[in-house]
Amino acid sequence: MTDPIKTVEELFRRWSREKITAIEPLPESGSYRRYFRIKHANGSVLGVYNSDRRENEAFLYLGTRLQSAGNRVPHVFTADLDQHVYLEEDLGNTTLFDHLGTLRNKACSDEEILAIYRKVIDSMPGLQVRSAHNLDYSMCYPRSEFDVQSMMWDMNYFKYCLLKPLKIGFFEQDLEDDFATIVKWLIEADRSSFMFRDFQSRNIMLHNSDLYFIDFQGGRKGPLQYDLASLLFEAKTHLPEEIRQELLRYYVEVFSKNFSWFNPGEFMNYYYGFVYLRLMQAMGAYGFRGYIERKPVFLQSLPYAVKTLTWLMENKPIPLALKSLPGVFEELTGLPQVKVYEVKKDIFTVTINSFAYKNGIPQDHTGNGGGFVFDCRCLENPGRYDEYKNLTGRDQAVIDFLTGKPDAEQFMSHAFTMVRQAADVYAARGFTHLMVSFGCTGGQHRSVYMAENLAGYLRNNSTANVVVIHHELEKKK
Repeated sequence: MTDPIKTVEELFRRWSREKITAIEPLPESGSYRRYFRIKHANGSVLGVYNSDRRENEAFLYLGTRLQSAGNRVPHVFTADLDQHVYLEEDLGNTTLFDHLGTLRNKACSDEEILAIYRKVIDSMPGLQVRSAHNLDYSMCYPRSEFDVQSMMWDMNYFKYCLLKPLKIGFFEQDLEDDFATIVKWLIEADRSSFMFRDFQSRNIMLHNSDLYFIDFQGGRKGPLQYDLASLLFEAKTHLPEEIRQELLRYYVEVFSKNFSWFNPGEFMNYYYGFVYLRLMQAMGAYGFRGYIERKPVFLQSLPYAVKTLTWLMENKPIPLALKSLPGVFEELTGLPQVKVYEVKKDIFTVTINSFAYKNGIPQDHTGNGGGFVFDCRCLENPGRYDEYKNLTGRDQAVIDFLTGKPDAEQFMSHAFTMVRQAADVYAARGFTHLMVSFGCTGGQHRSVYMAENLAGYLRNNSTANVVVIHHELEKKK
C-alpha cells in the first residue's frame, strides 16, 4: 500500500536539495486528496497525494491555463503522475472563509464584507472568460462540459444522499420528471465560459494581500451563473440577502463593462435556477459526507442550506410546472433535524491535560483507562532561560520561542495526527471520551503550549467538545 507521506517526501528530495525540517499533514476536507506541508530552512511547499490520475492531469492542465491567462492560482513545481503526487506553492492557511470569521468576530460593517467579495468578483472575468480562450475542455474531469448528464448527477446526488437517508417520501418517476424539466430549462443558458465548479470561500486563499484560487480540478465548460451562485449562496458563510443582492448587482455591472456580449436580462433568466441546482448539489454533498461517510461536521452546514432553500421557495420559486419537487422541498425544510443541527457536546469529549512528570500522569476518571500521553521533555525548555521562567505556554513570548522550531513542529505534527485519527474513529463509533496528556518537567511551558495548540486544532477540525486542564497552572491559582 502506498504511503502518501513517503511518496511526497521522495518527490521533494528529487526536486530540491533543501533539507526537510518537518512534514505536517493538513486537515482533511471534502475531497480524498491528501495535503502535506513540507518545511525546509528557506520556506515550505505543499505536497499533494491523490490516487485519481485523471483528476491530477486535469488539475495540472487547468492550473497552467489559468495561470497563463493571468489568474492567481498555486504554481506547481513538479509532479510524478505515476506516483500520484505533485508539489505546489504553499499559500498559507488563510481562506476567505477564515477571513470572514475574523471580520465578524471584530463586529465588522457590511461594507468590509462587501469590499472583499467585490475583490473576488473583480477576478471573475479573468477566471470565467479570459481563461476559456483556446482551452482544451477534453482535459477536464469528470466531464468536459456542464451538460445534461452533469446536471442530473447533481440532482440525483441530492436525491440519493440527502432525501433517501432522511427518509423523505417521493414518487420516483414524478421526481425524475421534475429533474428532466429543470434540466430542459437550464440547458438553454449560454454555457461557453469556464465554470470553476466549486467556487466557494474555502477555495479562495488570502496570500500576501492577494486572492488566490485553488481546487479547480473539477472545472469545465459551463454557465457563468453557476459559479456566482456557488459564491453568494454558500451555506456556512450565510450572507445576508441585502449583501447578496448588492454583489449580484456588482457582478452584472462588472461583466457588462468588460464584455459587450454580456446580456443582464438573459443572465438573470437562469440565475436562480442555477442557485437551486447548486444548493441541491451542496446539500447532497453534506448528506453524503455526514449521513453516509459518518462525518458529522459536514451536517453543521445543513441548517444554513435549509434556511436558504426556505428563502428561495418564498421569494424566488422555480418558474416551472413541477409535480413532486415543491412538496419534497416543503417536507425537507419542515424536518426538525435539519432546521437545527447542533453537535451534541456530551456525545464525545476530548480532555487535554498539561502536567509535570514529578507530580504524576493525570488519572482518567471516565472509565476508559487513560488515553494518549506525550512526553514533551525531549523539546528545548524555555524555562531554562530567565526571560521565560515566570511565563507559561500561553504567553506570546513562549509561543514565539517554540513556534517554528523543527523538533517542536515535528512533535506536534505526529501527535496531532494520531489524536485526530483516534478522535474521528471514536466519535463515529459512539465513544464518549478521549483523554490526551502532555507532560514536561514543570508543567508550565512546553506541555501547556502543546495542549493549547491541540485544543485549537481539534476545535477547528472536529466536532468534539474540547476541555483543557492545565494541572500545574491550576495549582498555582
